[in-house]
Amino acid sequence: MITWKNKSEFTAINLVNTVFGFALLAAPWLFGFSGETGATWTAVVLGALIALVALAAAIELREWEGWANVAFGVAAVVAPWLLGFSGVANAMWSHVGVGLAVAILAAVELWLMQRGSATGVTA
Repeated sequence: MITWKNKSEFTAINLVNTVFGFALLAAPWLFGFSGETGATWTAVVLGALIALVALAAAIELREWEGWANVAFGVAAVVAPWLLGFSGVANAMWSHVGVGLAVAILAAVELWLMQRGSATGVTA
């Protein structure tokens, strides 16, 4: 576990990623692509994984959670092409948008963690 003097940025990043995860999970019904089985299952599984890992990180911060959400975000970005639903615009853009946001936020979190370790900002 990593403890920090000022953990509020990390908590905020993880709460935002939790919201993004739930948004991806709900996207098939919000944006009307629930009839696309592959896209729906991908959104549900990746959305749930993103939300659960981010929520766990908001509760108790660990570095692996940041790396996991970078991986899940990248997986969401490439999923439309790998799984063949890039022709469904709502599904594609939901996955790409959420995936990019999650991966970028998780990468920023990892950078902040590394920066804090380098400068000795631990509790």
